[in-house]
Amino acid sequence: MLPPIIEFLRDKSVLILGFGREGRSTYKYIRKYLPEKALAVGDAREQNIDDPNVRYICGEDYLSHVGEFDIVMKSPGISFRDVTVPENTLVTCQTDLFMRYAPCKKIGVTGSKGKTTTSTLIFKMLCAGDIKCELMGNMGLPVFDYIDNMTDDTTAVIELSSHQLEFTRSSPDIAVFTNIYEEHLEHYKGGMSGYVNAKLNIVKHQSENGIFIYNGTQGTEPYLNLDTVKSKKIAVREDAPLAFEYDNIHLAGVHNRHDILYAFAAASQLGVTAESAKKAIDDFEGIEHRMEKVGTYKGITFYNDCIATIPHAVMCAVAALNADTLIMGGMDRGLDYSEFAVDLEKSGLSVIIGTKTTGHKIIDMMTANGTEKTLIKAENLEKAVESAYTNTKNGEICILSPAASSYNEYKNFEEKGRRYKELVRTVGEE
Repeated sequence: MLPPIIEFLRDKSVLILGFGREGRSTYKYIRKYLPEKALAVGDAREQNIDDPNVRYICGEDYLSHVGEFDIVMKSPGISFRDVTVPENTLVTCQTDLFMRYAPCKKIGVTGSKGKTTTSTLIFKMLCAGDIKCELMGNMGLPVFDYIDNMTDDTTAVIELSSHQLEFTRSSPDIAVFTNIYEEHLEHYKGGMSGYVNAKLNIVKHQSENGIFIYNGTQGTEPYLNLDTVKSKKIAVREDAPLAFEYDNIHLAGVHNRHDILYAFAAASQLGVTAESAKKAIDDFEGIEHRMEKVGTYKGITFYNDCIATIPHAVMCAVAALNADTLIMGGMDRGLDYSEFAVDLEKSGLSVIIGTKTTGHKIIDMMTANGTEKTLIKAENLEKAVESAYTNTKNGEICILSPAASSYNEYKNFEEKGRRYKELVRTVGEE
């Protein structure tokens, strides 16, 4: 008997749209069960795999062919803002089909910020409570890579981006919504409303048996009327009491405490005790690119917070670490940075280094407003690190926290964060 996802795809024409990590995972999963099925691969870049049953649709106009297929398996990074989809074509994705057909219990986590930390903490707490589980999703772990291991006694903890949720028509058993801030506005029709509506698919399709855990401090208005939510609702405020004490530098700051509260609220629904949750927190070793300590060089301690692509996340990290120097800047996605410029001026930062493009724009705003802080426009990340070494006082902290995406110069935030760490160590060891 074929798995239900394969049965669903078997007699339909299928376009795998985007042939990066998730697209290749989709191809591999289909080929495992249907080695000779005709497939199409669409991508802006040329692709070539050793498979005579694959049709390639590559180049600038690759999105114009979506209407030729019954099913389009869309990768998360591809925007459909300017794409018209005919009624006879179903646009779906790994997340959608996993939610619909995987036999396991599902905990989904989304939000503008905190979803990686919260997802990881839920997973660690479940492990500490001896609950069979897997961690997957937006952190680079495609759900199809795990689906054959899923059983009715397994729990999948899934980090979900707005891109993964956009075409998802099923919701997890437990949905966690950490917060909402302006981000990815260029990706969606309707800007902010399109972005929020995509994320809300995490709860829209829940039944009365579901659980919705949300930000009780921020609330859900005007984006979501809680009266329309069928599932059980649990509000988690950032100032709520915690069932246990902890002291872990990797989880410093109010924002990380809030993530811990979300995680325990979710894990406790499956029977995880405060004792098990505390063990998971005490053993937590941090996440790469999230307030990650690079090391102390020439008397300066450097942190990599490259995952922080919105102003709110930057200010949380700066406050948590009491940083003296900030390196920020990246791709301009049309966000309004005027309030961020004011927040930076009010902060305890002494040195602010901006890289292209948004970093230069923010420094111009701060200069126009008047400031006594040291403001530096850096041509690139290399020059920014050199400036940090020159201008940061001995014994102080420098953090890279961009408040923007990295796509203007790097493949993703991971590549930028790793380049930063390499530069810090190279200059620091000279």
